[in-house]
Amino acid sequence: MQPLDPEVHYGITDRAYLDRHEAQMDLLPDKLHTLRWKLNQKAKKEPKFRFYALYDRVYRPDVLEAAWKHVGKRGKACGIDGVRAEDILDKEGGAESFLAEIHGELKSKSYRPSPVKRVYIPKADGKKRPLGIPVLKDRVVQMAVVLILEPIFEADFCDCSHGFRPGRKAHDALEAIRENLKAGRTEVYDADLKGYFDTIPHDKLMACVRMRVTDGNVLNLIRGWLRAPIIEEDDKGNRQPPQKNDQGTPQGGVVSPLLANVYLHWFDKVFHRSDGPATWANARLVRYADDFVVMARWQGARIDEWITNRLEDWLGLSINREKTSVVRLKQGESLDFLGFTFRYDRDLHGRGNDYLNIAPSKKTLKKAREVIREKTGPRMCFKPAPTVVQDLNTYLKGWCGYFQYGYPRKAFRDLGHYCRNRMVTHLNRRSQRKYHRPKGMSHYQYLQNLGLYRP
Repeated sequence: MQPLDPEVHYGITDRAYLDRHEAQMDLLPDKLHTLRWKLNQKAKKEPKFRFYALYDRVYRPDVLEAAWKHVGKRGKACGIDGVRAEDILDKEGGAESFLAEIHGELKSKSYRPSPVKRVYIPKADGKKRPLGIPVLKDRVVQMAVVLILEPIFEADFCDCSHGFRPGRKAHDALEAIRENLKAGRTEVYDADLKGYFDTIPHDKLMACVRMRVTDGNVLNLIRGWLRAPIIEEDDKGNRQPPQKNDQGTPQGGVVSPLLANVYLHWFDKVFHRSDGPATWANARLVRYADDFVVMARWQGARIDEWITNRLEDWLGLSINREKTSVVRLKQGESLDFLGFTFRYDRDLHGRGNDYLNIAPSKKTLKKAREVIREKTGPRMCFKPAPTVVQDLNTYLKGWCGYFQYGYPRKAFRDLGHYCRNRMVTHLNRRSQRKYHRPKGMSHYQYLQNLGLYRP
């Protein structure tokens, strides 16, 4: 299996990547930044306006160049053609020639999407998550379309949506949950959609896109990416016959997060209408991509029936009943969301009041320990100790940067202790004889001298 990069893996560590990705949007060329601003302002001022002439913006050289800067980086996963960014950069003409070819194909309307490479990554429950990795050319064109369409749909998206949006991050969703709990909405409908990205109906999704975009050429691009055949490889690397793709938007496609938000936006919208739970139950919706919670002072059958009707009957999605539940935090239950656990704990100072504790979840800590164990395992004995420490530091700093929200002190302390123990085990394993520290120096001092990060 090819190594995966954050663009195609929506996990905890990848949210930090997506936050950095959104920050890069502010570094766009001035002309492109102005174009995006004008599209956004037009969409805001005229909520019912449908954009009918966008295709020529997609293949503008500055748009394609900006798209390349986002997706054309060395070390990224390759598509079914095996072409990576380094292959393009090392050729004569490099990225400039590659983008000129794409520009010509788009302008002449001869561009056709390639099949998507299907790979699987393990999930926390032991199952595997399917990812679809487009070829590099398709990723560039998808990013160009995102650069043009994103400001249009951003004008419509609701404040309750936080995932895969410029200027927003996972911590914003966590803060929204905290504020709603403080406001007394302590009963939470914790939803889980079954294979959301893989089950979005194409016809309904395209209808949602057409609510804002009627440019036939842009619609054809999106439709082509959605219908692109899927090709898998067996354990021996042999390709299987292409599979027809009649629903879903592949996780791994650059355009997929935007399309996923476009589709669930209509759930957000009807939730806040006069006949939705925001009105008759004073409920609040907090959504990060396909992960969402509905918070209210009391959860009854009416909210559950409303959500089921809108998601399954109206949008054609499936709710995973095994993982969907109503959490009553004031009754001693806890809520896990985006890698954090929300729960009310007793005040240890004897003041008689429970306080809202927010900390990394048990599942998150288990996964972190597994990563540390792998980075210090027997297969890493060939690496010099400073290199192992550097790899650990990169992971730990990113992990702690994301999980610094709330009250993570105990989790940080436990993880740091576990990491030091693993490093001692690793150092002892490196040769038949036990390693010898400098005389009079403890394990802790020796690891500190190596520069091991202390959470």
